[in-house]
Amino acid sequence: MTVADLERAALGTPDRDSARAFVDRWIVPCANDWDRDGRIPEELLERLAAEGLWAPFLPAEFGGAGLDMVTLGAIHEEVGRGCSSVRSLLTVHTMASWAVHRWGTPEQRERWLPGMSRGAVLGAFCLSEPGAGSDTAGITTTAVPHRGGWRISGVKRWITNGQRADLLLVFARVGTGIAAFLVPHDTPGVSVLPIDGMLGTRASMIAEISFQDVELGPDALLGPSGFTAGMVLTGTLDLGRYSVATGSVGIIQACVDACAGYAAKRKVNGAPISELPQIRAKLSDMVTDARAARLLCQEAGRLKDAGEPSTIMATWIAKYFASTAAARHATQAVQVHGANGCSPDYPVERFYRDAKVMEIIEGSTEVQQLTIAGEAFRGGAL
Repeated sequence: MTVADLERAALGTPDRDSARAFVDRWIVPCANDWDRDGRIPEELLERLAAEGLWAPFLPAEFGGAGLDMVTLGAIHEEVGRGCSSVRSLLTVHTMASWAVHRWGTPEQRERWLPGMSRGAVLGAFCLSEPGAGSDTAGITTTAVPHRGGWRISGVKRWITNGQRADLLLVFARVGTGIAAFLVPHDTPGVSVLPIDGMLGTRASMIAEISFQDVELGPDALLGPSGFTAGMVLTGTLDLGRYSVATGSVGIIQACVDACAGYAAKRKVNGAPISELPQIRAKLSDMVTDARAARLLCQEAGRLKDAGEPSTIMATWIAKYFASTAAARHATQAVQVHGANGCSPDYPVERFYRDAKVMEIIEGSTEVQQLTIAGEAFRGGAL
């Protein structure tokens, strides 16, 4: 057992309270600086590992805490409250490590999960391409049988943690279907181009990753190939969507905290603006939507823990409500701060930019509207 393992064991099982304390100490004071620098420092990545936050849902046999999904969502909410870029790193790592645990062979699990659990191997989720985002039918990256294994060619774009990840979960076209592959970042033929200056989540180390005739062994294939491989993609995206939903709740809560603190100190005509009915109305809406979004996320997590297929739609709804509410209230948070809200010296400027990203990633608002309405037309939206 390593020193990090001993430290993690001494900390106990992560929960909302411990995550909140961690975020307030190590993330909140530095998030604006990381946003300006465009990356998360290695020191913070190591602190996340020591806290056991990279993949606490993994079972103890692989170094995890066997954490339930409701608690995992609460942790991701707290991290999202502090910094959406850090939460984004947790999201894609969660997707990759969950996929290996759910669909991996015993050999794949033994090879990758211990390192992923303790943060020694960080994962990234590689689906989007220059011409394909929510429309997975547009994927052009291909994998073909080659010398008993596989050869992958193509380009993935907007890859969160692509600049730093050790293991890439890559989705590629195999014939008429889609399959998932585990690709170490240092495999010959893999090249990484950093993407800087994004609107939001600027510190999430986004990259474009090219695969130029990348040769892999047969053990690179994760789960089934062909039609049933869609289950790998659906399940992995569902978990990522859940993390984004809970992180969006964190943004709303951060807006509440920032506006309440600012309004109590900022004075107009000698009185704090917290006494103005317009400000109180904005805060009331923020608090109400934060609680509503949190309950939707908890329901989605509860259904995941129960193994209920309805968790897929519950997560769609939670992400739709939470992300749109986060964007709406981040706009109001800037308004409450006035000109200061447009300054990088105040965190609401970052919340505003990050919240917009939440409406796009893991299924855009428009795709969610089509999906949720489709469920209603089928009579399944209760």
